[in-house]
Amino acid sequence: MPKNKILFFLILSIYSFAQQSAINKALVVGANQTEKYVYKLNNKSIGIVANQTSVILNEDGSYSHLIDSLLKLKINIKRVFAPEHGFRGDADAGEYVKNGSDKKTGLPIISLYGKNKKPALNYLKDIDIMIFDIQDVGVRFYTYISTLHYIMEACAEQKIPLIILDRPNPNGDYIDGPVLDMKYKSFVGMHPVPIVHGMTVGEYAKMINGESWLSDELHCDLTVIKVTNYSHSTVYEPPIPPSPNLPNYKSIRLYPSLCLFEGTSISVGRGTDDQFQVYGSPELNPMIYKYQFKPLPNKGAKFPKYQNKLCFGENLKNSKINKGIQLNFILKAYENSKNKSQFFNDFFIKLSGDNTLINNIKIGFKELDIKKKWSKTIKSYSKMRQFYLLYPL
Repeated sequence: MPKNKILFFLILSIYSFAQQSAINKALVVGANQTEKYVYKLNNKSIGIVANQTSVILNEDGSYSHLIDSLLKLKINIKRVFAPEHGFRGDADAGEYVKNGSDKKTGLPIISLYGKNKKPALNYLKDIDIMIFDIQDVGVRFYTYISTLHYIMEACAEQKIPLIILDRPNPNGDYIDGPVLDMKYKSFVGMHPVPIVHGMTVGEYAKMINGESWLSDELHCDLTVIKVTNYSHSTVYEPPIPPSPNLPNYKSIRLYPSLCLFEGTSISVGRGTDDQFQVYGSPELNPMIYKYQFKPLPNKGAKFPKYQNKLCFGENLKNSKINKGIQLNFILKAYENSKNKSQFFNDFFIKLSGDNTLINNIKIGFKELDIKKKWSKTIKSYSKMRQFYLLYPL
C-alpha cells in the first residue's frame, strides 16, 4: 500500500478513536462538580432555588438531593426557593403553592409560584450567595426560566452573587416557533425568544444579562458551572421528571408541540398516565380519531379537563420523535372540530407568543407555510444566541 494511503488511514483511525473517546466520556452536570463551587459557599449564608430535579447523580443511577449533600458538607443553607410545581414537584400546573418547610431538613421553603413570583426583600436580606439548580426543558412557556429571570433581578437588586449549576437541555438541539411579541408578555413568556429557544439555563441566564432584560438594565453577578462533555446535539433524558405531567423523554420532546393545545378546547392527557403523549376531546369525530381516553384525577392533575368524560383523539406514544414543533396535530384537530368558534381560548396567544399563528390556523395555512413566516425572526434570534452559547452545537 502506498505511504500516502497508509498515512491517510492512520489519521482517519486516530480521528475516529478521538471521536469515540469523546462520545464515551461521561456527561457531568454542574451540581456534581462540587469542587468548582463548594469552596465559594463556606462560611456563607446560602439560598437555593431547587425542586425534585436538583440532585447529584451517582454512576450506579442513584442520586442524592443537592440540599442533603450540601448540608452534609456543613454548608449553611438558610432558605429554599421553590418554582411552579413546588419543591417536591407534586403540585399541579398553575396550582397556587404556599410557603412551608421541608419535612426532612426543616428548612423553610419559599414559594416562587403564587402571589410572589419574585422573592421579597425580607427573604434575601441575610443571604450571601444564591444557587439555582433546576432541570429545564428548553421551552419558552415552561415557567422555570421566568423564575430564573425574577431570581436574577432580585439578586442584582440586592447585590447577591448567583451560581447556576447547569444541566443539559433535552430540547437543546433545535430552535423553532414564533418569537414572542412583547405585547403578549406574561409569566409563560417573558423574553423575545422562540417557543423552543435552544439554550441551557446557564446560557439563557447569560442572555438575560447580555440583552439587559432585567428591570432598570440591572446586571446579575453570575457564575455558571458548566456541564462537562455536553453539546447541543447530545441526546439527554433527564433521570427525574421535571414536572408531574412530563413523565418521560417522549413527553418532553412532544411538549413544545402539544402544549399549544392548552390554549384550546383539546386535552393533552392530563389526568392519564400518558400526559403530553396523547390529545383529544369529547367533541372530536370518533370516526377520524380512533384512540380513546378518559381523564381522571391523579398526582399531576387534581381536576383534569374533561374529567370522567370519554375523549377521542390520537396516541403519539409510539410515534417517531421529529425535531421541531409539529403543527399538524393542532391543524388537524381544528379542521375536524365541531365548534371552531370555541376551539381557541385567550391563553393560546400567550403560549404562541403572537397573534399570527392563531390567524394562520383559522385561515387554513399548511404547516410549511406557517413555519416559513417564522424563518426571518428565528434567523435574527440565532445570531443573537450565538454570543451566549457555552456548548458546541
